[in-house]
Amino acid sequence: MKALLLHEKGLWKEMKVEEVEVPIASEGELLIEVHAVGMNPVDYKTATGGNPNWDFPHILGLDVAGVVADIGDGVSLWKKGDRVVFHGDLSKKGGYAEYTVTTAHTVSRIPDEVSFEDAAAIPTAGYTAYQALHRKLPLEQIETLLIHGGAGGVGGFAVQLAKLSGKKVISTASRSNHEYVKSLGADEVIDYREENVKERVLEITNGRGVDAVIDSVSRQSATDSTELLAFLGHIVHIAGAPDYSHIPPFTKALSYHEIALGAVHQYGDKQSQEDLRRMGDGMLALMAEGKLSSMLKEVISLEEAPAALLRLSERHVKGKIVVKTK
Repeated sequence: MKALLLHEKGLWKEMKVEEVEVPIASEGELLIEVHAVGMNPVDYKTATGGNPNWDFPHILGLDVAGVVADIGDGVSLWKKGDRVVFHGDLSKKGGYAEYTVTTAHTVSRIPDEVSFEDAAAIPTAGYTAYQALHRKLPLEQIETLLIHGGAGGVGGFAVQLAKLSGKKVISTASRSNHEYVKSLGADEVIDYREENVKERVLEITNGRGVDAVIDSVSRQSATDSTELLAFLGHIVHIAGAPDYSHIPPFTKALSYHEIALGAVHQYGDKQSQEDLRRMGDGMLALMAEGKLSSMLKEVISLEEAPAALLRLSERHVKGKIVVKTK
């Protein structure tokens, strides 16, 4: 089969499409004929530092949509030809290839109304946003959220999901992306480059602050965001925990929530891992009903993936890029 191969950590810009053997589905696994793969910053980040569980050449690509091509022993809920999507295990070979293998209990069925490309755009960013909102935050107690980076993957899905939950949504984005982020559901968008985010948030909330912040930008951004929270506020951090040593104990009574989506493959049991399927089912249903956008902006070939990863690393990409393999 054809696959985009990483021959050594750090060499992701030099990856090329080469021939390798088709993998085999073991017990509890599915062999997937890959049709589309969603691109994410985690691809180039892990490719830069490598992973101790990898052997080389390695295949990147966590978000895979395709068709069940073969079934391992012990699998009864799936059949050949089923259309599926999944968030893969970072420690194993991924989906930048014609075929890949995954655990049967973590895949979601793609509705007929959803294309392979739209489905592949969801998992890493979408499940992260879903986990932040529906697994970490007590949404019934929250009225107003600040979601950083609304033009990006996690931020864009979080904006949509928060608005679908009936919340007031404030987001940050560069000026050129304001209308786009508002089209996703944001009520207010702050230009983090030209405006004082803290002043604008306090102005919008009449000095109270927001009930929750979802931060996928950086540790420093998460730290700065603690000053924007109202009493009993929550911060969900994805790119580094905030330093809250400057906040006196027993004052604002803040709560901190860590997101580590892919870690469930290493540290969770089967029941915990099955939540990947449940989140996927929920988001795909919303997409099939026309209530959720995949934010798909570009479809490219496998050969074009290294250049697209470079653009992702420069942080100038709006929405989602998907590799089409079929």
